[in-house]
Amino acid sequence: MAKRPGGKSILANFGAFSQSEAGASESKNHSPPSAQPLARVGAGVIGATQRSLAELREERDNLRALVDAGGGTELDPKLIDPSPFPDRLPDDSDADFEALKKLILEEGQKVPIQVRRHPGSEGRYQVVYGHRRWRAAAELGIRVKATILSLSDSELVVAQGIENAARQDLSWIERALFAWRMDAAGIKARDIRAALSIDDPELARLRSVCRALPVGVIEKIGRAPKIGRPRWIALATAVSEDQSALTRVQKTLSDDKVLSLPSDERFKRALAAVRKDPPRSRSEKEIKGPAGKVVGKATFSGGDIKLSIATEYAAAFGGFLEEELPVLMDRFFAREGEV
Repeated sequence: MAKRPGGKSILANFGAFSQSEAGASESKNHSPPSAQPLARVGAGVIGATQRSLAELREERDNLRALVDAGGGTELDPKLIDPSPFPDRLPDDSDADFEALKKLILEEGQKVPIQVRRHPGSEGRYQVVYGHRRWRAAAELGIRVKATILSLSDSELVVAQGIENAARQDLSWIERALFAWRMDAAGIKARDIRAALSIDDPELARLRSVCRALPVGVIEKIGRAPKIGRPRWIALATAVSEDQSALTRVQKTLSDDKVLSLPSDERFKRALAAVRKDPPRSRSEKEIKGPAGKVVGKATFSGGDIKLSIATEYAAAFGGFLEEELPVLMDRFFAREGEV
């Protein structure tokens, strides 16, 4: 992408502050920012992603010094809209947000959010990052300190991606949804890869899950921070291979009791729904020795499993099973994707 005249690198425009840095700055007693607004600045984002980490950090520190010196302006939160590319699902608990809101109420907002002028609505803005501070200001009924940037859609998503990489707390499915929404908006694959710092194979995996699972299903499950790629892919694969599986997942997620569970547990219920075997009252399986001789049987009835072994092998097999059971359970949970 051609660099605009006078354009600056991405961190010189929006500053990739990490969550911890932003939080620490909220709690320091800086002097209130002056009313003098920062001039709007341009952005040459994609080229900036090739810059060295040292250069990016230096530019971030330069912006921080400008902010600490009183840069920024104040906006009515009602004039601000969220990013057109959501990268967050609701948390299971609002405790952290309530703590942030209390801190801003008591000590004021120290670090400005980053916004761009709304490309389709005169006089409005869109958040680049700082959604939680914007929401806190809106709920407190106060103006929000902001730095106004000039960013295209591609530049905005890369900006969000760098900020998320600094925090490193997006769950795998949030990354998948972020990529999916960028795809839907026509963002080029190279810009999606830059925003998420991923390669082509990982982008393909993110896309495959969102193709198989409706966004509504993913949103009902939620962030599921402890659920990684293997189990999400397992769920998506099961739905793709069995048309009735999606119906079972949707039915499971329509249960208010399930929806009241933490998001990791909601995912487990959804995965259990697609793996559910057809109802059976009772089944038996013969257990054979190496020569094909039947030496026992296994009986499965609901949640009950019963092994019957010929008397001549019973004692030895019982000892063997007792020794091997921990290994067998480890293999089971590894297959289920649990640790």
